[in-house]
Amino acid sequence: MRTLDETDMEILRLLGEDARRPYSEIAERVGLSGPAVSDRVQRLEEAGIIERFTVDVDQSQLRAGVPVFVRATVPAAVVDDARATLTDADAVEHVFVTADGELWFYARAQVRQVREWLDGLLPDADGIDYEVTLIDDAEWTPSLDGTSFALTCAECGNTVDSEGESTRIDGEVYHFCCPSCSSRFEQRYDRLEEGA
Repeated sequence: MRTLDETDMEILRLLGEDARRPYSEIAERVGLSGPAVSDRVQRLEEAGIIERFTVDVDQSQLRAGVPVFVRATVPAAVVDDARATLTDADAVEHVFVTADGELWFYARAQVRQVREWLDGLLPDADGIDYEVTLIDDAEWTPSLDGTSFALTCAECGNTVDSEGESTRIDGEVYHFCCPSCSSRFEQRYDRLEEGA
């Protein structure tokens, strides 16, 4: 497993600004050839760092509904179910879970009665309360500035450096700080698969 260098981070930043940016343009900006940029992007995908390329739709150009930001307080027992429901809802664009278990989400409600829509969207459980804020304008600008890259070992939680390795198991990429962590993880995974 190799670590990411400044060139990889710049490629990620450029793709974050425009996922359709041609590799030739990225190559000019980072001082590499187009094929070299393509190889780096492919390695970033294989390592699970780039999961997908997306489209940033200008919602103001569409009939996209009423933009709302919702802060929902839900009982701890239903946080995971509520999060899954919100993640699957078409109108919900971003879901956040706070450290104390609140769910915050940004959505575009397609109805006039936002409270009725929320009542149908959130799980039917006692103790769910929410605050709705109508949004005048929103801008989503993810950035890599101020971040550093570090993979975490799937077995022990240590930082994975250049001595580490990556393994693909059932389509998922896992990163390990050392061969012994990789071996322990794979053995435990195999035992769990046999027991299932």
